[in-house]
Amino acid sequence: MWSSRVVRVAAGTLVLAAAPLVAQGRGGRTAETGTSGRVTTVTRQPSSVSAVEQVSGTTALLIAVSPVNDRIVWLSGARGTWVRTTDGGTTWQTGQVPGADSLQFRDVHAVDANTAYLLSIGEGSASRIYKTTDAGTTWTQQFTNSEPKGFYDCMDFWDAKRGIVMGDAIDGQIAMLRTDDGGATWTRIPRSALPAAQTDEGSFAASGTCVVARKGGHAWIVASNPDHGRVLHTADYGRTWSVDTLPLTTRAGSGPQSVAFRDTRFGMAFGGGNNAVAGDILIAVTANGGSTWAARTSPTLTRGVWGGVYVPGVKDMAVAVGPSGAVYTSDNGATWTAINSLNYWSVGFASPRAGWAVGVGGRITKLSGL
Repeated sequence: MWSSRVVRVAAGTLVLAAAPLVAQGRGGRTAETGTSGRVTTVTRQPSSVSAVEQVSGTTALLIAVSPVNDRIVWLSGARGTWVRTTDGGTTWQTGQVPGADSLQFRDVHAVDANTAYLLSIGEGSASRIYKTTDAGTTWTQQFTNSEPKGFYDCMDFWDAKRGIVMGDAIDGQIAMLRTDDGGATWTRIPRSALPAAQTDEGSFAASGTCVVARKGGHAWIVASNPDHGRVLHTADYGRTWSVDTLPLTTRAGSGPQSVAFRDTRFGMAFGGGNNAVAGDILIAVTANGGSTWAARTSPTLTRGVWGGVYVPGVKDMAVAVGPSGAVYTSDNGATWTAINSLNYWSVGFASPRAGWAVGVGGRITKLSGL
């Protein structure tokens, strides 16, 4: 059931919720302590944004969001936790994957009410992929990383069978997995198909949004080392890749965290991290499928953005979250409006009526009115 706290934000008005900011670890190599077809979009300015806290049934840090539609949503988090609703969040079912209570599930991908994938992060065998086809009653461990230096960060799927996973570079080679059979087999994409890795390159695993896949074979991945951030793009289901520089501020502990595309041309990259500071460039946009990127206005979020998405069906509308709150833009990043100042790690939307931001202490906030 829903709790009684409701925060409404009139367009252009800042409203701060009363809950305190709680510091947490970042993504990357740190662990927690504590449809194809035509899409019709509309352009509008929201008159009111509703942010309603829902009861998750867990105190675990929640890290990733995967909506199927306005009613079916899967979440994942620390302590081997998964969370699921089939009624839009009125009630949530919470569980732990057996034998995985020490793992952090930094990403989740939902196919339907019964089928979902979980990705855990960590060096060596801590990086794993699990799948359920019976609504979480049982889980099959599909993949366990055998590389001692391996560390997988995020995943996404083009459809129910074809998916991709991004990892930190191993011995100078980008580590990327793909499946064409629903995860029955996961194989490394060969070095010959990938750009050369930067020194110590990887992706932040803060929110499960460092990769986004679109139907038709497109996918974009944000990656970085302490000196340079960039985006990798495929248009053929991962068989070949191109690469372009991102104008986001990048240093040790901060850089490109998240990437979103509303179609195959218009996208946004989001930056941040524990070492983000005022004045950092946190937002970049593209209008040509990622061939070039331009910096946009940065939201005033301490430690920047850890997860960001476009709102389906609304042109130029995106929502970004981080440990110091949630914000939205209705003009593709030219301006940003605060929703609240709660501690979030990730966000996902099914429609303008149904989005969810998640974070510390089992927090789930339903967002609507966008």
